[in-house]
Amino acid sequence: MSQQSNSSSISTDERIISGSNGWVMLVSLLALFAFSLFFTMTPGPPIKLFGGILLAMLALFGCKGLFTLEPNQAAVMVFFGNYVGTVHESGFFWVNPFYNKTRVSLRINNWNTPVLKVNDERGSPIEIAAVIAWRVQDTARAIFDVESTLNYLQIQSESAVRQVASSHAYDDTEMIDGKRKKSLRTDLDAIAGLLRESIQEHVNVAGIVIEEAKIAHLAYAPEIANAMLRRQQAEAVVMARQKLVDGAVGMVEVALKNLEEKQIVSLTSDQRAVLVTNMMTVLLSESGAQPIPRSSGTARV
Repeated sequence: MSQQSNSSSISTDERIISGSNGWVMLVSLLALFAFSLFFTMTPGPPIKLFGGILLAMLALFGCKGLFTLEPNQAAVMVFFGNYVGTVHESGFFWVNPFYNKTRVSLRINNWNTPVLKVNDERGSPIEIAAVIAWRVQDTARAIFDVESTLNYLQIQSESAVRQVASSHAYDDTEMIDGKRKKSLRTDLDAIAGLLRESIQEHVNVAGIVIEEAKIAHLAYAPEIANAMLRRQQAEAVVMARQKLVDGAVGMVEVALKNLEEKQIVSLTSDQRAVLVTNMMTVLLSESGAQPIPRSSGTARV
């Protein structure tokens, strides 16, 4: 037993042990049982009969120590309330028949957290859920330090998901010192790493290893979903307009440069301003350009 530095609870250290070869012990126990039958069935004094029965009971009781382990399975051994060790190898083994054997699966499991309603870093209510891949690494902690490994993981993982969600914004955030803060929607890989680390810190005491943790559901809460959708649409329109303006400016710049280099026409400052205005109007207009008739019969775009 050792005292964890980050917890006031006592944690149990896992000890790896090996069982005896089960096939050898099985043959030995069968031979002992056969000898006890022969010893009992042959004539002799009553003590001989009693000895034969005792040997048969001893052989049968010895069979209680036989057990098998599949791959990615372990057996925790307890001797009259004292932890003896854990057998990790797969195969057919024999241990002290007085050992109480508790099987523990070391296979990877999945757990989907329920959809949680949390306020993100900006205070906006969101819905979030995560899928967690986990397995037992330390069998002693999983058996002796927590009442239920799965129940402990479920509660602690929900707490970790809330912690990560409340410390990050749902969507893109502002720039700080030239760097953009991570958001739940746009930085899925980074958030998944933070989520895994946070859950791992919560479940270390239970001997659990978090193999992977990813966001499985992420959305604004229903009461603000419509408003946030309109905001996202407005931001998309602004970004599209910005792209159009940047493109139009570049096209006007190239047009003026080509006119001057090829000496197609010589423009005064006022004519350049008019040309720029007309081109920007045509390029940024949502409807096609319409000719404006003049009294002289000419048309101006």
